Amino acid sequence: MKVFHNHLAIEPVLRFFEFGSEPFTRLVGEFRRRIFEEVAGSQAGLIFTYVWAFDVPADEAELDHYAAPFRDRGGRILYLELSASQEVRLKRNKGELRLAEKPSKRDLDWSRRNLLELDAKYRLNSNGEFDGRAEYLRIDNTELPAAAVAERAIQHFGLG
Repeated sequence: MKVFHNHLAIEPVLRFFEFGSEPFTRLVGEFRRRIFEEVAGSQAGLIFTYVWAFDVPADEAELDHYAAPFRDRGGRILYLELSASQEVRLKRNKGELRLAEKPSKRDLDWSRRNLLELDAKYRLNSNGEFDGRAEYLRIDNTELPAAAVAERAIQHFGLG
């Protein structure tokens, strides 16, 4: 499956509009929706990454909207929630691969402040509210390498 990480839509729009502004939000949302519609129509699989504020109902509604083209075509929608300690996430936030894909995160002081502010403002973990659902898996990847996380997800969802 192809990976559509959240910043593939964010970064190009940031060149023209401030994060969170009305044009920014509209364009990022429309870009994602169009990509998802085309991918769903092609019968290809897709992995989408998203920072979900679980205490903001609009976030869940947005994710449902993005899933609709796949669901409408009989696709399987799976949710993998990754959590890690704030200390580890702050360290990862400065990682070379992350910064290569996310130019807006290269101002490390701003990026650190942003991560801490988002943690303080929103509930960014489900706290187990979806546990037990077949289409959902929560993994604490504080100590796990990406390959181990992927293997757990493949096994749990029967993707092998």
